[in-house]
Amino acid sequence: MRILVTGAAGSIGQVVMVGLADRGHTLVGLDRLPSPEGYDDSWHTADCADADAVADVFAAQPLDAVVHLAGHPGEASLPDSLTSHVVTTAALLDAMLEHGVGRIVYASSNHAVGRTPRRDLVSTDARPRPDTFYGVGKVAAEALLSLYADRHGIDAVACRIGSFQPQPESTRQLSTWLSHDDCVRMVEAALSAPAPGFAVLYGISANTRAWWDLAPGRALGYDPQDDAEEFLDTIPTAEADAAEAAYVGGAFASESFHRPALDRA
Repeated sequence: MRILVTGAAGSIGQVVMVGLADRGHTLVGLDRLPSPEGYDDSWHTADCADADAVADVFAAQPLDAVVHLAGHPGEASLPDSLTSHVVTTAALLDAMLEHGVGRIVYASSNHAVGRTPRRDLVSTDARPRPDTFYGVGKVAAEALLSLYADRHGIDAVACRIGSFQPQPESTRQLSTWLSHDDCVRMVEAALSAPAPGFAVLYGISANTRAWWDLAPGRALGYDPQDDAEEFLDTIPTAEADAAEAAYVGGAFASESFHRPALDRA
């Protein structure tokens, strides 16, 4: 499969690029940054929010699928968040339609449901409850993917990623961790699931203390192998642990992230 990976120079992007290449896929990188040192395969330096630049990337080579990892990874104003997460997704979807590319895997986030009070497993039937404008952007991007799946028959899998780290670093991450290896397994499953239409899965490893339901991902072929519990003895307790466990979005649901939607002069 020939796959365009946006955000290819980012922390998740670099892991996914290597992992999918190791599994025999041909990768095309797209990022606002130049290709990493030593990378010799196809690469485009452009902003995914620039629809013309995105169209040029699709015109440059045939593609079978898109893995959309590009986007600002933290909180910003509402317009900036919508540009980073929704406008970029729209540019890709339009280019996919123009060039007959029928599959997209999207890096959504647990923060799409981050204001959900902590309870037993949260599944994909939970209503969107974003905890930040970042989360709002992810919810809106998921809605756009759903529209294009219904309107145009595109297969779109939104992966609500938890805490992507080499290993968990806090008590919360014992529940929310996504290992590097499981991240690649997740993306490949989302790329290869037969006719998912629009689907959502939770991007976490097989954590003993998981807060999100892995059943929707397993139904798409995602079979995580790692468990954050392996690192239990390395995780110190902290004063923030109780507050981070109140909502599934952790600190993103706290007042420290409250801000006006629009930046004013």
